[in-house]
Amino acid sequence: MTPDVLAFGETMAALRADDPLFLGGSLKLSVAGAESNVAIGLARLGHRVCWAGLTGADEFGRLVRRTLRAEGVDISYSGVTDRGPTGLVVFEPRVADLVRVSYYRTGSAGSLLTIRDLEVALATGARIVHLTGVTTALGEGPRHAVESAARRASEAGALVCLDVNHRSRLWSRGAAAEVLRPLMPHVDILVASDDELPLAAPASAATEGERVTALLDQGVREVVVKRGAAGAAAFAPGRAVSLPAVAVPVRDTVGAGDGFVAGYLSAVLDGEPLEARLDRAVYTGAFAVASRGDWEGLPARHEIDLLRADPGSTLR
Repeated sequence: MTPDVLAFGETMAALRADDPLFLGGSLKLSVAGAESNVAIGLARLGHRVCWAGLTGADEFGRLVRRTLRAEGVDISYSGVTDRGPTGLVVFEPRVADLVRVSYYRTGSAGSLLTIRDLEVALATGARIVHLTGVTTALGEGPRHAVESAARRASEAGALVCLDVNHRSRLWSRGAAAEVLRPLMPHVDILVASDDELPLAAPASAATEGERVTALLDQGVREVVVKRGAAGAAAFAPGRAVSLPAVAVPVRDTVGAGDGFVAGYLSAVLDGEPLEARLDRAVYTGAFAVASRGDWEGLPARHEIDLLRADPGSTLR
């Protein structure tokens, strides 16, 4: 069956500490990855989603694959390799709500990804191909895979969604801009936080308005700007929509952007107009903020409106 969305990239084992690591606090094991977080979010919202990538031939890899299958994500186009281990990410609370993230992904299975690992998945004819800047930062093979996938998907008529998702511990802003800007002619939906937008827009654009205009002129159909606690905005030719963030108790901001993207793409698949797309995005992102974990708190379709209830409500 043709998937609604194909997402590919590295999914890692994830360790979450209750206290700073040097104090020897307890760790909770789960999985995390920008693309698979979006895949899980979309699957919970009732869409057919395929994740393609590589895991190591190890117990962490078994955990990744088992978790994605359990969440209804099709992993039949993914692979297992013994050339590198499954990557690892550690989330450590340090001060107040500040979380420090440490990656252990050098030489990992995901960093070995090439376009050859995606050939069959790309041939499925998915309606949307979801990419992120994280994968392009993992090495030459993953970067070429993203570049080729964006071009092929665009030529095949699929919508290409790119979330800039800059990770400063993986590469510099200059390196990111050099790789991401040439992708824009193949991108239909660009998602970026306000400070990431310059990494996708032409260097000559000096303001947010100029950047959005330049990207739309390059052929990007929708530019979606995340503003954190200030909400979000979406721009299309002749149309602009802004919405405030949903007020929720903040438990964990990690993964909020991926929840946001899942909501936005879900509404795209449902044929909703621009404002409804942004509305679903801010609400699914709020579920992530109000829950611990990258994806664990994301809603099922029948739960989307839960956060519209009055605070402190009891649903009987």
